[in-house]
Amino acid sequence: MGRTLRASVIALAFCLGGTAWADPPANFDARVEEIRSQVGVPGMAVTIVENGRVTLAHGYGVRRLNTNERVDADTIFQLGSVGKAFTSAALAVLVDRGQISWDDRVIDHIPYFQMYDPWVTREMTVRDLLVHRSGLGLGAGDLMFVPRSSRSREDTVRALRHIRPATSFRSGYAYDNVLYAVAGQLVEEVSGKTWERFMREDVLVPAGMRTATSDRVERRRTRNRAWPHGRRDGPMAGMGTQEMMDDSGRAEFDPELGANAAPAGGVAASANDLGRWIAIQLAHGATPEGGRLFSEAQSREMWRPQVHVPFGQAPEPVAASTPQFNSYALGWMERDYQGHRLIMHTGAVFGAQSILILIPERNVGFSIAINSEDGEAALGLAYELLDHYLGRPYYDWGAAWQSFVQQRDQRAVATLQQQQASPVPSQPSLPLQRYAGRYQDAWYGPMTITGTADGKLMMDFTLTAGMTGELTHWQYDTFRVDFRDRLIEPAYVTFALNAEGAVDRISLRPVSPLADFSFDYQDLNFTPVAAE
Repeated sequence: MGRTLRASVIALAFCLGGTAWADPPANFDARVEEIRSQVGVPGMAVTIVENGRVTLAHGYGVRRLNTNERVDADTIFQLGSVGKAFTSAALAVLVDRGQISWDDRVIDHIPYFQMYDPWVTREMTVRDLLVHRSGLGLGAGDLMFVPRSSRSREDTVRALRHIRPATSFRSGYAYDNVLYAVAGQLVEEVSGKTWERFMREDVLVPAGMRTATSDRVERRRTRNRAWPHGRRDGPMAGMGTQEMMDDSGRAEFDPELGANAAPAGGVAASANDLGRWIAIQLAHGATPEGGRLFSEAQSREMWRPQVHVPFGQAPEPVAASTPQFNSYALGWMERDYQGHRLIMHTGAVFGAQSILILIPERNVGFSIAINSEDGEAALGLAYELLDHYLGRPYYDWGAAWQSFVQQRDQRAVATLQQQQASPVPSQPSLPLQRYAGRYQDAWYGPMTITGTADGKLMMDFTLTAGMTGELTHWQYDTFRVDFRDRLIEPAYVTFALNAEGAVDRISLRPVSPLADFSFDYQDLNFTPVAAE
């Protein structure tokens, strides 16, 4: 960005007071374009706020591949789990109004809420919904909305009672999305507004975020939006040729999370929007005009760490990113970088990724959003900005994160190739038609396997459009399913037989070593539905 445009951005930016601020790195625009080009990211939006002033809000690249539709400061990007802090803020608004408290029991606001364990049902609080210590396993329940679902948010809440815990309540950390869906339903039960409407009327509009949206229909209707992109023609998801995904709502392969999960990752916002959001966060809830979105007390509460997040030593060449402490608060992560406290979150949905970092001691915050799944680009720029604002020596974090991803992918491809070369020559125990039938998992719901006219088997997850595919024999009583929707990870499907030689249950696991944890196939336990 040239100095003339930079000066106009600063002149138009709002001020919350504070000391003088430093410009972003002198070569930053060129650096963004360099990393964007190296990685192959179609479009990117970057926002930097220093001492209450927006010193950069700019778009780079294009909204859609093979077009001239440039990204600008008002182009909205999907934020994924960076949006969890917005749901936390919605609850903070209700706390400030005296309608809830963080330590209210969930069942006092949602009487039909149930966890698998009745004791946990009685003890689960609003705070517990947000901090990933419920005892559920990593990503438990995500298949109720990944990549999409016809299930309502209330139906999702009602299905929770069937998900078995992986650990005891409040004993440790395991990231989940499903309890943020519960938090969204709680907003509706308390306020009388859907989460989407409450977010618009009581969070986004009061924050002055004029283009941001929490409604997927509204996002799709927004002309100035970044379209999702991904790589699906390589050895596994995330590898191959960059291509645009159709999120118009008309395509079968629509990269759209189920609306039931929107409180976990359904906010979309522009660089200009995020400038206001970051400034409000750094001002502990105060708006640029002197009002308040939420109180300073709630700001402290949302940033207060609640549970330790385990971590290990990051490998070279990104070893310096290893924190000394790592915790989860209410929709935020608290960790350090080289001894400096950060409040941050990352986000990822199909075709988009984002990162937002606050450095409270420097009164600086920034966000980076991309319209592809190449997170190494956003991470490289984020760490270069951290070094700049913390006065650290320059390090080529762009190259470091690209190298890290390349090495990880190479290892995964080698594992996959070894796996694919090792099936045991064998035949299924039963004639194929005896595997067909109607099956049910307690929390996911129905699934069918049917025979085709040419003697094959088709699997259909009936609540998830496009999650259908042909079963091909792998080994013994295990088959492989490649779903028609390329967004959905292929899986191994194993049939367990009872003493009479009939199918007793079906289990699944992903084929890819890099499959996202949201494809929580390992939690499924399908059993036959008795004929009526």
